[in-house]
Amino acid sequence: MDQLQDYIDSHEENELYPSEIANILRQLNDSEFSEALKLVPKGLLGDVALALPDRYFDDVIENLSVDEISHAVSELESDDQVEFMQGLEEIDEEKASEVFEALHEDDKQEITQLQKYSDDEAGAYMQLEIFTAHKDEIVQDVIKRFARLRKENELENVQNLFIVNKDHKLRFVVGLDDLLIFDFAKTVIENIEQSSEKFDPISAEDRDDIKDVVRMFEEYDLSVLAIINAYGVLQGRITSDDVYDVIQDDATEQMYNLAGVNDEAEDDDEILNAGKKRATWLGINLFTAIVASLVIGIFADTLASVVALAILMPIVASMGGNAGTQTLTVVVRQLALGDISQGDAMRIIKKELTIALGNGLIFAIIMGIIAFIWFDMKLLGVVIALSMIINLLMAGLFGAAVPLFLKRLDIDPAIGSTVILTTVTDVVGFFSFLGLATWILI
Repeated sequence: MDQLQDYIDSHEENELYPSEIANILRQLNDSEFSEALKLVPKGLLGDVALALPDRYFDDVIENLSVDEISHAVSELESDDQVEFMQGLEEIDEEKASEVFEALHEDDKQEITQLQKYSDDEAGAYMQLEIFTAHKDEIVQDVIKRFARLRKENELENVQNLFIVNKDHKLRFVVGLDDLLIFDFAKTVIENIEQSSEKFDPISAEDRDDIKDVVRMFEEYDLSVLAIINAYGVLQGRITSDDVYDVIQDDATEQMYNLAGVNDEAEDDDEILNAGKKRATWLGINLFTAIVASLVIGIFADTLASVVALAILMPIVASMGGNAGTQTLTVVVRQLALGDISQGDAMRIIKKELTIALGNGLIFAIIMGIIAFIWFDMKLLGVVIALSMIINLLMAGLFGAAVPLFLKRLDIDPAIGSTVILTTVTDVVGFFSFLGLATWILI
């Protein structure tokens, strides 16, 4: 707590960073957290709460009154206000209702407007605080208005001026650096028409998928993007910090899905809830493991006759599993980044099969020699070599095909892919190895 006090004392209020305050708060125990929260400037409470991990949000809400929460919400930008209110509703609907009623009418209207969008739509991530100017306005008047709004803290992180017509339809986007070299005595449109620069707007519609918006940021190297409705009317803007959050959340979700866990459940403090989600996939894994064991059981006599097979058998399954996981991870990530188009399926599968065949041949030779030297059985080396080639080929095929197939069905490619792949590599690995051993050695 002393560290937080020292940090606040050594900085002016406008130099305080919510993320740094959040990092200090995370190091405190429950009693210290409650006391330290009282030291945080009221205007930063909302930003600090959102900067903290989700499990701390409950503690923040419990230690603040309705008036304190409503003030904290009012200091946030519109997109952050919605995020805060959604988190509050999940904890305490009654308190959320009281906070909402305590807000200014403008804030309530903006929150209501943004809440009509679903989580995968661009409109859910936009800020309504935008700096606009009419195309026929004098540049000097525009700059004076911007200066006034900025001094009154009505605008933050402004990089662009959005130029609209009388119907508020987006016409141009002008960077503030370009605005400063305009002729101040002329109108905005006169400057644009006389300039050699292009000010055509890059925009997205409010109902567009947020993943498409993320790709636009990457493709055009944007720091801010105008959001319009289906009629071209300017609605708001999405900034790069919101896009970074989307990318991070998407990457986290993919990693969790590949591991068979639920990202929302893992962020929750409810151990039982997280345990249930994990148990679901563990149950499926248990079933697939039993299937693989049944395959082994078919060849019980072969295993009893050649004990060396039991020693080498895990190597085949392990190599196939690792090779498949490599392919699966690459394909899932490329799908997420939009690097694979709809017509790329066969190209990807051919590529992965070629890599699998190359690696299969290399490690088949290595393992065949090792098996021969280890157990002094030439045919055993042939068996494990052939089995390794078969299993790595199947790992490459299914590691690429499964996520591509799930994507075609509009299912997250990361969900269930690992379980399917593990089943295939285990079953194929054991069946090919023991089946070839039965055919060649027995």
